[in-house]
Order: sequence, then C-alpha cells, then structure tokens
Amino acid sequence: MRYRTLGKTGMEVSAHCLGAMMFGAVGNPDHDDCVRIIHSALDQGINFVDTADMYSTGESEEIVGKALQGRRDDVILATKVHFPLEEGPNKGGNSRRWIVHEVEQSLRRLQTDWIDLYQVHRPDETTDIEETLSVLTDLVRQGKIRAFGCSTFPPEEIVESHVVAERRGLHRFRTEQPPYSILARGVERSVLPTAQRYGMGVLTWSPLAFGFLTGRYRKGQDLDLTSGRPLIRPERFDPSLPETAAKLEIVEQLIEVADDLGCSLPELAIAFVIAHPAVTSVILGPRTQEQFDGLNKGAGLTLDDATLDRIDEIVPPGTDIYPPNGPWPQPSLVNVVRRRRPLTERAAA
Repeated sequence: MRYRTLGKTGMEVSAHCLGAMMFGAVGNPDHDDCVRIIHSALDQGINFVDTADMYSTGESEEIVGKALQGRRDDVILATKVHFPLEEGPNKGGNSRRWIVHEVEQSLRRLQTDWIDLYQVHRPDETTDIEETLSVLTDLVRQGKIRAFGCSTFPPEEIVESHVVAERRGLHRFRTEQPPYSILARGVERSVLPTAQRYGMGVLTWSPLAFGFLTGRYRKGQDLDLTSGRPLIRPERFDPSLPETAAKLEIVEQLIEVADDLGCSLPELAIAFVIAHPAVTSVILGPRTQEQFDGLNKGAGLTLDDATLDRIDEIVPPGTDIYPPNGPWPQPSLVNVVRRRRPLTERAAA
C-alpha cells in the first residue's frame, strides 16, 4: 500500500481510503460482516477510514466505532457533518449550533475521544462561512478534532473559506472531498488546481461513477435495475437517456484499455484517480468483502503516460459525461429567484 501526506496536516494516509457509506441499513445491515471488512482493510495496509453521521442515520459510524476498538491509534478516522438526521428546524446545516451538537454524537457513535478529520459534507448558503470555520477552529483547540475539511465545495467557496480564515485568524479547511472519476473529470478544471494552490489534501469519492465503471453495466445488455445503485438512483441508469448511452459507449472503450493492461475495469478506474497529482487518496465504498477485494486488488497498479493518453482521448480532461453532483445542485441554478430579477424591475429596465 502506498502512503501520502494528507495536505499539510502531517498525517500519513493510505492511497486507498475505506469508505463506510454502504455499511448499515442502506447497504450491508450485517454489523459483524461489516466489521470483518474493515478489519480486512486494516490488515491489508489501509489506515484511512471515511464515514459520515448521515450514512444509514448514524449506523455506519456505530459500525466503524465497533471495528476500531483496540485499533483506534493506528487509524486516521474521518467523518462528516451537514445533512439532517431527523425532521425539524436547526437539525442540519453548517451552523455552530448543529456542529457542536453533532460532533458529540459522532464521537459517541464512533466510541472515540477525537476525530482526525472532520468534514463539512456540503456548503450551506444560510450560514456565514466564518461561523462554520469559527466553531471548527474551537473544536480543534478543544482536542475533539485534529483537522477539518470540506466536501463537494465549488472552487469559489473554497477560496472564500481560505480568505476568511486568514483575515479572521481561524484554522483552514485542510482537505476537499470531491466526486472524481474517468466519467466525471470536471473537478480537473478548477477544484483540484484550487486544492493544490492552497496545499489541501484531496480524498475523492465515486471513482466507479455510481457503478458504471464496475463493468457490470454493458452496452446492448439488459440493465439490472433491481439492486445496488440502480435501486437507489434509477434515473441514472435509464437506458433511454442519451447520457446513459454515452456512458455505456465509453465503458466499452475503457474495457479495451483495461484488457490491454491485463487489469479489471475497476482497477483501471481507481488507478486513474490516484494518478492525478492533486489526489491524496481515493475512497473505496464496498458493500461486501468480495467487492472490497476486487477494488483493493489494484493497489499497486500504476498507469503509464500512454495509457493516460488513451483515456484522455476517450474522455477529454475536465469533461463531465454526467453531472456527478446531481442530487445536490447549486442553489443559484435551481432557485428561480436567484436567476431572475423581479418582473417589475425587468419591466422598468
């Protein structure tokens, strides 16, 4: 297993990070089996585990907490905060009130005294970024977290956070966690360069593009929409959509590249992400031991320039074949009021 420094935190993490999103009711409800998968990952050299308070409404954190008993000191543990876990006002977001409440819940579920990397899961336009950075800085000073980062932030908000931190004497976001895969290369345009400019570590999610880079879904074959990702997000797998057809066409070309290398498509997909100089670690999100073994199999695979050039020809750099942030669109785009002047102003103009 390869290890890299996580931004400027000084923490050394494995290039493969074990993601725990599929541990719990949403994916694998068998706690003992999930614990075995986590132990297997640790035994194979992974020392970086990423979860979130909202994964299976806290159940994922509970499973991770069980698995790390007796091994906590050897693991860089990351979790996230933002999404509501229950109905009602003030039950989510990036406010001081919610973060102070939820970090205590995460510590309890994880059965630990500290969190190595505490991440803001999504931006929150209702909360001033200074408010968020301020409470996170306090948590570092209290010893409850060691560092903090952001997840799926647009580059302009990453820049704003660093400017505010410098002006106010607050700690900075040390990491960013964006979606990144061969089919979703949009972050290469500005998110990854911005992270590099500020010395941020980058841990990426969805390297298999919501399952399309597993090789399970092929052109000209019936798509199984009854299990896995298609069951959660069926609209992403609708074969009648041009977007789906484009993904399937690209998959066929990438399978040829993988075959020429003598590796599987998932191995190729994960090695591609690791090849970018901004990326510290790629998150693997298995549901079963078999899936983990397949994903981690290519831990030592390095893609040469000729292979990366072939991939660039299939999917040009900076190109998104599908919108990876589809479930969380920008408020400035979906909120009509944010895009249109009031009719009276338009008429007056």
